[in-house]
Amino acid sequence: MTPKLNLLETFPNTNSERNYLITHIAPEFTSLCPKTGQPDFAEITMEYIPDKLCVELKSLKFYLNSYRNDGIYFESVTNKILDDLVEVCQPRFMKITAKFNVRGGISSIIKAEYKQKDFLETI
Repeated sequence: MTPKLNLLETFPNTNSERNYLITHIAPEFTSLCPKTGQPDFAEITMEYIPDKLCVELKSLKFYLNSYRNDGIYFESVTNKILDDLVEVCQPRFMKITAKFNVRGGISSIIKAEYKQKDFLETI
């Protein structure tokens, strides 16, 4: 496991017999532009349908905060967050939406999605 993955903790989903949607919103995400070193700010929305595990919120906060000194492109960090959460939680479905603030007159929204094989969303 990478150091960032070690920050994420889970707990058992006590309602794994049904599909239900969990949405977590982190409005103060920060990372660094790898070209300029300037800070990038975003609202990260995590939506998922858990299977056997749910992500623990305090650990999620520490995980997201661990990016504040990382030089990483918008697209890369969005997909990295998705990959890490899928690896730890093994959800039925997960979507990460990263809404980055305006920089240089352009704002960016990056979306990345994962679905278990043969998963049919019913929510």
